Order: sequence, then structure tokens, then C-alpha cells
Amino acid sequence: MRQNQGTTPSCLIVGNYCHDVLIKDGVVLAESLGGASSFISAVLDGLSVSSTIISKVGPDFSYPVTHPPLLIPSSLTTLFHAHFSSQITIHDRLLKRVRACHPINPSDLPITSRFRFGLAVGVAGEISPETLEKMLDICDTVFVDVQSLIRVFDPHDGTVNLVQLKESGFYHLLPRLGFLKASSDEAPYVDVDEAKDKCCVVVTNGKDGCTVYCGDGEQRIAPFPTVQVDPTGAGDSFLGGFVCGLANGLAVPDAALLGNFFGSLTVGQIGLPQFDFRLLQAVKDEVYKKRFQIIGCHKKQNDNLIFVKPLDHEEFLAALGAAKTKATCLSQECQCPLPSLPRVAESHNHLPCSGHPKLFPNTICDKPIESSHGTP
Repeated sequence: MRQNQGTTPSCLIVGNYCHDVLIKDGVVLAESLGGASSFISAVLDGLSVSSTIISKVGPDFSYPVTHPPLLIPSSLTTLFHAHFSSQITIHDRLLKRVRACHPINPSDLPITSRFRFGLAVGVAGEISPETLEKMLDICDTVFVDVQSLIRVFDPHDGTVNLVQLKESGFYHLLPRLGFLKASSDEAPYVDVDEAKDKCCVVVTNGKDGCTVYCGDGEQRIAPFPTVQVDPTGAGDSFLGGFVCGLANGLAVPDAALLGNFFGSLTVGQIGLPQFDFRLLQAVKDEVYKKRFQIIGCHKKQNDNLIFVKPLDHEEFLAALGAAKTKATCLSQECQCPLPSLPRVAESHNHLPCSGHPKLFPNTICDKPIESSHGTP
């Protein structure tokens, strides 16, 4: 994993945007912009980490996004239905791919740029081994969400199922990956004990946080308590926070903690989350402090040291938790009405929808993290 310290962080995110429909007992609760790319870019934009997104949609796509997708006139946007019943928890939802946009080909990736980080985050089978291999060629460190590799879809009703990673056609690329992320439900399909000797494996465990495996090393990272409303995109937001941490020079355990933080924010909202501006600034300040300490200590962070949990890791945990609590209290005190949001694409309005889509903010500027006093 090569990391070009001193250069502006630049991320390549590969994965299609999609349209998510949340259905409870046959009734549509909400419709929202979805896809791992949308959740990840919301976090990266929120923390001012620059990124390029390669995503394909059809002419029915009409969400306002800060990273325009590739328009495919001959295809419709990927559509997922998430079904759950009042008799079970929302975590036990049944996910179905109703339709899929065209796959992302190696030729769709930039050929004139090199990226510090690459994120392969397909949701509907749109990333092939050849496309991932091309990402490995043009990115210094590649993160892969295992759902990009092991999802298969029932040919009749689109129900999402999983296959063993060794049977996916991607297994031979593991030694070239920087990080492989899997949920606790996906981990049995990965064989973590074997995979961790080929690349760093991060397993997210919902309310229990996450665990980072690399070779013989193992780090358990604490969660941030929250009330779960919708688990959609929690792992994507985790990955976005994780990459933001590493892009700003944090050690892997601290970066994973930042991932847990954004995952906890996402599960507390339906669909794509909106992050409070004051909370984002507080997080930027804390990350800035960590980065300043790293620069000030004059210690070289090589591949051995970067996985060690810093001595002030618990302080970072407490600071993020305090920022979240403060932002929550301020939001409850200030009952100012939120600006109205446009509804979903007209082509989907035939669905009985009682919720509004959550769109990521357009107020984010593309610049490195700085302190609240403007010090770079």
C-alpha cells in the first residue's frame, strides 16, 4: 500500500447510483437516492476530501447530486426495493434488485489521472474483475466493499444472495487490495482468517463497532450508541469515514473509529443522511488536532506503526462522542424548519410514498480539513 504523504488526498469512487425504496408491510415508507457511492461521497464531501465518482444512471435519474454520473440513454437507473415486516426488525429486511443499470467497464475509468485512494463499491454487480484490476493499476491504495464481489441476484425476483468470495472470480486480486470491508453477515463468505493474510480486512458489527484484521494483528474498535432507524448505507458511511481518516493521516484504528462515527449517524435516519454542519465542523476540528499531533511528533508512520492504536485513541472516541451529543442537543433546541427537498424522480412517483428523499448537502467546499480558525 503506497501512500504519497504530502499530496492532496484524491479518491476514485466506483459504483452506480441507484434508487432505493423502503417498503414496510407492503406500504412504501420512503424513496431515496441510494447506492454506496452516494453515501460515501456524502461523508467525503462533508469532511472536504476530494473525490471523483464513476457511476452510471439512466435518463430517469433526476436527483440533484454534486458528482454528476454518466448518463446511459439505453438503460434505466438501478432500482432496489428493501422489504421488511412489522413482525421483524428492520435489520432483517429482504433486499431485491428490481433492475440494474449498465456495468462499469475498465474503459469508463480515468486514464490521465492517478489516485491516492480507490473505492470499489458496487451494489448491483456492476464491477467486474477487469474493472477492479484497472482500479488497482491507477490507485495507490484500493478499498473494496465485499458486497461488490459476492452479491448474486435471483433471476426471477431479484432477491439479493451471497456467494463465497473464492467462487466470485475476484479472489486472485486480494493480495493487491489495501482493505476489504465486510459486514458481520458477509464475513462468513470471506474466510477472514485466510483473507487477513492477503490484505487488511475490516468487519463491521453494527452496534458492536468493528474489528480490523491484518496479518496476526487484530483491533476492536468501539461503537457510538445510536437508535437504529434504517441500516441502509451504514457500512458505506463507515467506509467513507474510514477513508477520510486515512486521507488525513490518522492511524488505522482512529480512522476506523471515524468510520464507526459516521455509520452511527446514518442508521439514525431513513435513506441518505444529512449531516449537521456544526457537527461536521466539530469533527473537522478533532481530525485537525489529531493530524497536527502526528505532524508534531515527527514519527514515521510505516506499515507496521500505522496499525497500532494511538495512546490518545480513547480521547478521540470521547471527543467525537461529545461532538455528536452537543450537535444533537443543539438540533433539539433549535426547531428551525429545514429547507424543502425535491421529491424523487418523476418516473417513480407512481409509488405510494409518504417519506422524502434524503439528498447530500450542496454546501460543502472542496478543500483540505482545517481548524475552525481557518488554519490549514
